[in-house]
Amino acid sequence: MATTKPAPAAEATDFLPLNGIDHVEFWVGNAKQASHYFRALWGFTTVAYAGLETGVRDRASYVLVQNDIRFVFTAPITPDGEVAEHVRKHGDGVHDIAFAVDDVASAWRETTTRGAVSAVEPTETPGDKGVLRTSAIHTYGEVIHTFVDRSDYAGTYAPGFHRIKDPAPAATGQTLQMIDHCVGNVALGDMNRFVDFYREVLGFSQLVHFDDNAIHTEYSALMSKVMQNGDGRIKFPINEPAEGKRKSQIQEFLD
Repeated sequence: MATTKPAPAAEATDFLPLNGIDHVEFWVGNAKQASHYFRALWGFTTVAYAGLETGVRDRASYVLVQNDIRFVFTAPITPDGEVAEHVRKHGDGVHDIAFAVDDVASAWRETTTRGAVSAVEPTETPGDKGVLRTSAIHTYGEVIHTFVDRSDYAGTYAPGFHRIKDPAPAATGQTLQMIDHCVGNVALGDMNRFVDFYREVLGFSQLVHFDDNAIHTEYSALMSKVMQNGDGRIKFPINEPAEGKRKSQIQEFLD
């Protein structure tokens, strides 16, 4: 059977209430170019910037928004450091899929006590527009999930970022409303491990399962299980390669 739904026993309690995806941060070789692409072709508006001009010494970041979508593009300024090393190793890619929450300390505590590896302990960052609260955990690969509480922060994005007062006009004709889902591609044999991770550590449940009979071409195939959070607002398909005449597109991505 191509698709299956989990038994009721697979459902998890929503011990980690998530209010949505706060932002997705990409670590890229050229943040200015990436932000221009999403502004000029996809209709995003550049709203904030951080870099040498704002006192940041190792990276430059542009924040773009469209309706409920917030993307951050960060590039290294120097040849050393975590951003530069990430780009050398992987090329342009997602570093952080961040969640909006009411309590970053509770989110961090609930996930780390269930087995998540901490990336950032609960932190308060003060600024002219209030206090931004964050914490973070590791997930597959070098991706992290940051928990963000903006309830006491009125700035455009975060302390240290300057609001862009007169942004260049965005492309018209696009109407992107929100992030529908974020896909995680993992190695052969790791799909169920990360399905368990999202169920046990973040309280997600399995929505649907696609086997390699459902997602395949003559030469390539993959398997996927779609996880969702307690209220179904956030959906994360977890994909792994499947055997085919040629290398799976998932394995191509991982390689």
